[in-house]
Amino acid sequence: LIDSIRVNSKIEQVGITSDGSMGVPKVPTNTAWYMFGPKPGQTGSAVIAGHLNWWYGAKGVFERLKYLKPGDSITVQDDHGVKTSFIVRSTRTYEPKDDVSEVFRSDDGKSHLNLVTCTGAWDKVARVYSKRLVVFADKADK
Repeated sequence: LIDSIRVNSKIEQVGITSDGSMGVPKVPTNTAWYMFGPKPGQTGSAVIAGHLNWWYGAKGVFERLKYLKPGDSITVQDDHGVKTSFIVRSTRTYEPKDDVSEVFRSDDGKSHLNLVTCTGAWDKVARVYSKRLVVFADKADK
């Protein structure tokens, strides 16, 4: 749930694709949690991806992710109904060759949530966007 950009989505589980990248949601209105990392709320960096857009002009769940700003709230509810809140810390854009290890790891002993989507120019031949946008968030104090 991200009220400030009107997101209320289901979460799929994904792993690694054959090309070594993180999987993506099968449905444009869903998000996808990287199941080889911590769950949201556990120590470390949980990663959730979502589509920017979809075929034939359909909007993706993270179409408005670029509008999140520091201080905005994100809430994740698990399959037991337990809610964990996170506060946006920062955003960053990555090039394809950039080291993205900071998206998937943290060693500060705290709980983080990082949201990932596409950005940049659409490459019609490769059928992929040129960059990735990542929103970094930290677990909210109770």
